[in-house]
Amino acid sequence: MKLIPLFRVALIALPLAACADMSPTQQRALTGTTGGAAGGALIGAIAGNAGMGAAIGAGAGLAGGLLYDYHKRTEASAYQRGVQQGSSQRSGTQ
Repeated sequence: MKLIPLFRVALIALPLAACADMSPTQQRALTGTTGGAAGGALIGAIAGNAGMGAAIGAGAGLAGGLLYDYHKRTEASAYQRGVQQGSSQRSGTQ
């Protein structure tokens, strides 16, 4: 009986530890895919086909995760350009 709580902790901790050496793009794609699959399976179960719902949800989640990643990379790039422009204006070179 004492192994069940340990098993639950391991079940939660292992997937989180597996994401440690992933790039931000990989993490966002994985998060979108798993979230989409879970939501799709839930909706699919209500509609009568959980497997099809999970597959559609995983595809939609992957696309959403990659779009979000593109947005975050563009945002970071714009921030870095602003920092560089601010540094060059502050030092007097343009």
